[in-house]
Amino acid sequence: MLDLNRSLTFIIGRRSMLALGALALAFAVLVAACGAPATRSGEPSSTTGVPFPTAEMPSAVGPGRVVSLAATGDIIMGNAPNRLPADGGKGFFDAVERALRADLVMGNLEEPLTVDTGTGKCAAHSTRCFQFRAPPQYAAHLRDAGFDLLNQANNHGYDYGPKGYANTRKALEAYDLAHTGAPDQITVVEVNSVKIAVAGFSPYAWSNSLIDIAKAKRVVAKAATMADLVVVQVHMGGEGADKTRVRPGTEMFLGENRGDPVRFPKAMIDAGADLIVGHGPHVLRGMEFYKGRLIAYSLGNFAGGGKSLSNDGRFGWGGVLKVSLRADGTWAGGSLTSTYLDGAGRPSMDPDDRGLRLVRQLSGSDFPQTGARFGGSGRITPPTGD
Repeated sequence: MLDLNRSLTFIIGRRSMLALGALALAFAVLVAACGAPATRSGEPSSTTGVPFPTAEMPSAVGPGRVVSLAATGDIIMGNAPNRLPADGGKGFFDAVERALRADLVMGNLEEPLTVDTGTGKCAAHSTRCFQFRAPPQYAAHLRDAGFDLLNQANNHGYDYGPKGYANTRKALEAYDLAHTGAPDQITVVEVNSVKIAVAGFSPYAWSNSLIDIAKAKRVVAKAATMADLVVVQVHMGGEGADKTRVRPGTEMFLGENRGDPVRFPKAMIDAGADLIVGHGPHVLRGMEFYKGRLIAYSLGNFAGGGKSLSNDGRFGWGGVLKVSLRADGTWAGGSLTSTYLDGAGRPSMDPDDRGLRLVRQLSGSDFPQTGARFGGSGRITPPTGD
């Protein structure tokens, strides 16, 4: 049974607040004159610990209303204490900030934002174990880049134990950033009067499980009752330069069940999801449409500060996925913008479009009938007939 206390609601409005200034002022005057209500429908759950900016918006949403969503793959800004970017990470995302602009911007945060909790998962001097963390104040860099929501459902979310995980949530909330990925957590954000539910999945106990597909479907079905659109963030699949192809069946990595990358996303769409955002293999994978909904199987590496992630060959290629959806979930357009990791692991625009060319090739070879079609500028269209 779902724990509804984990369902969070935020109104994302940093980029639209100026346009809504007059409306908010008029509402404030009205409230002052009439008395404030006992509760406000747009307010975040008390479990978040901090208030989020809110603005009253019209509740009626027409099916033709369109919202834009941007998503990236894995994000590591550095590894404290000795492998952090120069100047405290200032300007870390500057080169890609314009590419990230959308009504809702999401990323997969592949590290805790925490002080050293003393519970790191790796033994001293280990050479085959990887753990990451960045200072809590690095959440400001995510906010300044334009991110609105970060996924914690991945294999590094608990690198510094439950305290590190909790510290990450607090750090994100301190900078007005939403988060998702805990068991039974459904995060609802509202943009342009459209409610969007986001849930994160991975094979690990600190997240919604992608292994238990029946339970995952219940999470998504519940999310569909809470919002106009449902987005699934999922950390799935094996890792490695040779893991660009998508095949049916369970993928194993280091003895771990990393899920069935074909069965899981289609089951989530059957349950009510409108967009699947995949990551985990550290390389890009193809994209396909299923029942008119886009599945992005892996968006690759987006940031690996302090050389935390390899930028060798395909490991260095990523992208920003942008999708426009109508409030009823139907497709209204999309694009993929190629990025790459520079020598310091910062995300940069890729003028050679290596990521786009790879995803176009993989989508055609892995999904000849259902694969996404890509224009020269990265524009995404469904295959004919979908």
